[in-house]
Amino acid sequence: MKYLIVGLGNIGSEYENTRHNIGFKIVDALAKASTIFFEPNKLGDTATIKFKGRTFILVKPSTFMNLSGKTVNYYLQKEKIKPENLLVITDDIALPFGTIRLKGKGSDGGHNGLKDIIRSLGNANFARLRFGVGSEFVKGKQINHVLGDFALEEQELLSERLEKAIQVIKGFGTIGLGRTMSEFNGK
Repeated sequence: MKYLIVGLGNIGSEYENTRHNIGFKIVDALAKASTIFFEPNKLGDTATIKFKGRTFILVKPSTFMNLSGKTVNYYLQKEKIKPENLLVITDDIALPFGTIRLKGKGSDGGHNGLKDIIRSLGNANFARLRFGVGSEFVKGKQINHVLGDFALEEQELLSERLEKAIQVIKGFGTIGLGRTMSEFNGK
């Protein structure tokens, strides 16, 4: 059974440690923990992990965040993966820092990357892992917050939260969406 795991982010060193790039950071952590490496491919960098009889195809789109739909659609088709086996990882300003929320479908929540994926797929029926980056910003300065680096105290807690996100991804593929949501949401 194959799963497409897409971490959202923006390419370029200036975005590398920003809150908006948490999707990249999570799939990077999973690849590192699995001692595999990403390789450049069409529309993004990819890596493949085998875990408990499942194949996880990790993708970091090389399109910018707001154009992620093209990459997601391409890899679903190329790898012949059913949309119910798609997991998109994104930042969420509505959640406190480090809070993890797994959902089976839903709106874009104002996130332009999710908005483009929904537009490209023609529906919102795919799982998403939202990672809280907090809402500690002045009204109207949301872009500065998400494109800013994690605060020092957040950086100190990040490795433990990344490990939790890896467990969610593995659970999604092995014990299923419902059980994984029950076990990890809000924790």
